[in-house]
Amino acid sequence: MMTRNTTTNDADNNDADSTEDVREVVAQLVFGSLAAQTVRAAVRLRLVELIGDKERSAAEVAAEAGALPQPMTRLLRALASLGLLREHTAGSFSVTPAGATLDPGRPDSLTSLVRMFTEPTMLRAWEHLDDSVRTGDVAFDAIFGKDFFSHLKEFPDLSAEFNTAMSQAARATAAVLPRAFDFGRFTMVTDVGGGDGTLLSAILREHPGLTGVIHDTGEGLAQAPASLERQGLTTRCSLVAGDFFRSVPEGADVYLMKSILHDWSDEQAVTILTHCREVLPPAGRVLIVEPVLPEVVNSEAADLTYLTDLNMMVNVGGRERTRADFEDVCRRAGLSLMSVTPLAQADPFCLIEATAA
Repeated sequence: MMTRNTTTNDADNNDADSTEDVREVVAQLVFGSLAAQTVRAAVRLRLVELIGDKERSAAEVAAEAGALPQPMTRLLRALASLGLLREHTAGSFSVTPAGATLDPGRPDSLTSLVRMFTEPTMLRAWEHLDDSVRTGDVAFDAIFGKDFFSHLKEFPDLSAEFNTAMSQAARATAAVLPRAFDFGRFTMVTDVGGGDGTLLSAILREHPGLTGVIHDTGEGLAQAPASLERQGLTTRCSLVAGDFFRSVPEGADVYLMKSILHDWSDEQAVTILTHCREVLPPAGRVLIVEPVLPEVVNSEAADLTYLTDLNMMVNVGGRERTRADFEDVCRRAGLSLMSVTPLAQADPFCLIEATAA
């Protein structure tokens, strides 16, 4: 009797523990949007800059931020609970390595990425995710009466923030891609949709024999001249404004695209790739740098790519793709997918190499 009752109680306890675990998982997911807004507030108040590389009291930070001490203490403690700050003694805080990326003065800063992905304009469409799932329509277009990139054109400050966010997102890839592919056997790389040139600059610095072209819209290229000048690459890299839905520049033997195709539908992706194929020399390469989804979700691996896939759905009408999906759009554009190589230090990105079919 005792054994049976003990077993039953243990089972009941295990069930209770399991229920608590399940509830915690759901609660963490639901409160994720609140965490994001907490980080947004930290950036807007410049808290990491104000704390700097020393330990400071909440009262000191509040005074410099033009805030009240008690609400500031609450915010700083929330940031400490998220791993961005550390509270040493009551009301005294320092910045963790993760929190340091919220300092815009650092080369590894993620502040523009935070601002852009917590920007109300970006989040409005997420309120209508269920509508996009039902209809297949792009929620952003329905809300604002225009597509996302047309909207950016009307707001230069927001467009500049977006460009900087994309540059920050490209830094991890820029650190590994120049040595992940044998660029040295080619002569010219055109970065299609290359923005401010963060990725292409890294390639050109690593391979002095290469020249480059950044092809993007006028808005996309807005920060490129200053970026190339800082890198000392103005004589080796030219800027060509244009629309990759109409054409891409001739003359390169490598056409590179990072985080471009996922912005667009399959039909639009085929159009972009077709224009690359039309100007690709016989021994040339098309390089696509994007996440490659597995055929089946690995629920044990934390992967934000499925959330970016939904972001593409509601904001721009694009999608993340599996290897089979990339093979399909390449084939339809007259290209043959040769290989898919994970970029281990820039997870979840892969290097997809294609040639003329």
